[in-house]
Amino acid sequence: MPIAEVGRLPEASPQPFLPFSKPSITADDIAAVSAVLESGWITTGARCAELEQQFKAFTGCAHAIALTSATAGMHVLLHALGIGPGDEVITPSMTWVSTVNLISLCGATPVFVDVDRDTLMVTPERVKSALTERTKLVIPVHFAGATLDLEPLRAVAREHGVPLIEDAAHAAGARYRGTPIGRDGTAVFSLHPIKNLTTGEGGVVCTDSEDLAARVRMLRFHGLGADAYQRETQGRAPQAEVIEPGYKYNLPDMNAALGVSQLRRLGAMNDKRAALARRYHELLRLVEGVVPLGLPAHPMTHAWHLFVVRVNAEQTGVGRDDFMARLKARGIGTGLHFRAVHTHKYYRERSTLRHALPNTDWNSAHICSLPLFPDMSTGDVDRVVEAISAVLSASRP
Repeated sequence: MPIAEVGRLPEASPQPFLPFSKPSITADDIAAVSAVLESGWITTGARCAELEQQFKAFTGCAHAIALTSATAGMHVLLHALGIGPGDEVITPSMTWVSTVNLISLCGATPVFVDVDRDTLMVTPERVKSALTERTKLVIPVHFAGATLDLEPLRAVAREHGVPLIEDAAHAAGARYRGTPIGRDGTAVFSLHPIKNLTTGEGGVVCTDSEDLAARVRMLRFHGLGADAYQRETQGRAPQAEVIEPGYKYNLPDMNAALGVSQLRRLGAMNDKRAALARRYHELLRLVEGVVPLGLPAHPMTHAWHLFVVRVNAEQTGVGRDDFMARLKARGIGTGLHFRAVHTHKYYRERSTLRHALPNTDWNSAHICSLPLFPDMSTGDVDRVVEAISAVLSASRP
């Protein structure tokens, strides 16, 4: 999913600019993509099938379907579930805009619920309070690499007969109570360049529903009833016919090959992210007014997609936006995850259903994502925190 990243450092900086995020690309990754380009078959084919099989093995899910983006996956799922005019979909406003845009585009109404102040994730109590007879879907969000407390959320959805789709864009490699995210239920992963593994652009839908998986596969490529490619003819069997109108969301092999290569080292990359996050926590304990997100109380393995802090102007003497600008001037890139959806122009000007959102509003005005990617060193973390300390020292009377 896209980010709001602070721009580049002026050329006079004595140190190289440290970006907010950078994909980790190795010689093996490049070789995997080059092999596809040299093969004469670059669209959806064997490498896409391999990515799906490897993602199934990694998560333990019954079905994995690769698409051009997580947004495409969510779009197809909304279509497959028949979400449309008159329906309500419960989701947080503290998320990237794509899900809410899709809900709106299909004619349904997004219903915003507040998040926990420290983890930025929805709670079962808030979801339950927002349910109505019009509720047709719940889309909670795993945030920054931490996991939702899924058992009570699923219990609420089952009790009311409402499907639940996990937005797992941040959660590749995360585990909930020892179980990989994506193994059970239905989840959508992002393979965008800033995510824990990437295909350049891409996404994967994981589901334990055979019927839903078949529908997603059909809808991702024009609604055709046959999915297998024929290399001899460089296309599909001529007998393939449209079962229902679908989309053009199939992932090319040249993208999938990168994902297959990246998936082999996802565990190692996530371990590096965790080590960098531990260093951030160690150093930021000494910095007043810049507070990392809290960790959920339930057992989980964090994927550390993002390292998000809240900047308290009353303590630091500098507001979040100014804080980001001053870090930029010191050669440090930052991100914003996220400006709450209900504060965007389109949604401000239109009626949406939302419950009280005090935690969302406060965090939307105070959050900031610090640099975190596998090719960073612990020295880079030290540099970030030193820059933060310098910014705060200059801001205080």
